[in-house]
Amino acid sequence: MRAPGFMLFGVLFGFVLSRGRLTDYDTMARMFRLAEFHVFGVIGSAIVTAAIGFWLLRRAGQRTVAGRPIDMRPKPWHAGAAWGGLVLGAGWRLTGACPGTSLAQVGEGKVVAFFTVAGILAGTYLYARIRSRAGTPSVSPRVSEALR
Repeated sequence: MRAPGFMLFGVLFGFVLSRGRLTDYDTMARMFRLAEFHVFGVIGSAIVTAAIGFWLLRRAGQRTVAGRPIDMRPKPWHAGAAWGGLVLGAGWRLTGACPGTSLAQVGEGKVVAFFTVAGILAGTYLYARIRSRAGTPSVSPRVSEALR
């Protein structure tokens, strides 16, 4: 699958998010207040679908773009993951969008989503700058090697 295939998949994914009301601020607010549960069902079904997809890809002997076997390993725990999760959750609650749904909101023409995407890009840039100044690579060596 090349760029047109990825674009088609992205448009289809955004359409499904929009039709499922996952790009609606009120839906997200109700989810965080535990007043609406269908978003949890969508997240859960996405996890199950991804798990089955990875299992099928591994079973079929597919390889990554870098030519390596598909392999899923647990990441080592570090305290920064908890802080990152809290920042992501706070941003999601404030904006009503996670990174995926914010791009779908841009596709819907919601002006506020442009600010959300700008915040995501600024946060990613800031994270990489802080990590590089600390002398720690911002991505794992395996990811860095795959990107070459």
